Amino acid sequence: MADAKAVSGPVSLKEEGLHQAIQLLFFAYRDFTARADAVLAKQGFGRAHHRVIYFVGQYPGINVSELLKTLGITKQSLSRVLSHLVRDGYIEQKRPPPPKDGRLRLLHLTDKGYALERDLTAEQRIRITAAFKDAGATAIDGFRRVMVGIMNEPARKRFRHQDK
Repeated sequence: MADAKAVSGPVSLKEEGLHQAIQLLFFAYRDFTARADAVLAKQGFGRAHHRVIYFVGQYPGINVSELLKTLGITKQSLSRVLSHLVRDGYIEQKRPPPPKDGRLRLLHLTDKGYALERDLTAEQRIRITAAFKDAGATAIDGFRRVMVGIMNEPARKRFRHQDK
């Protein structure tokens, strides 16, 4: 990675600008997750539960292997969270119909799971919508580019694929 002090251009990449960018990410993430964290805490859940609920909701029928790859967590971590969500009735595991591999477990949110996912992301959607409306189309594209640029390569590939 290039030395921040050596980079020039329209964006301030000097130490002060980088510190501010890092602080903006910290504060934005804190405020973006605050309400969801409170809802999750009432259920005895944490952010890992939220991520699992969110991605199972976005990709109904995702299998455990794909979910592990998407989340970038260990099998042990996912197993603990997933068993909790299945036991409490938020996610159900289904076997694919023959002739597919019967060992696969395809994950789906239950009605209870969809209700929780909507509750967890309602304020987040409002915040993002308001910020995007305020920032405008050019800023939205810039935001997307910055966020993808921060990601590791496997996650970047997901978004490059979505661009096609």
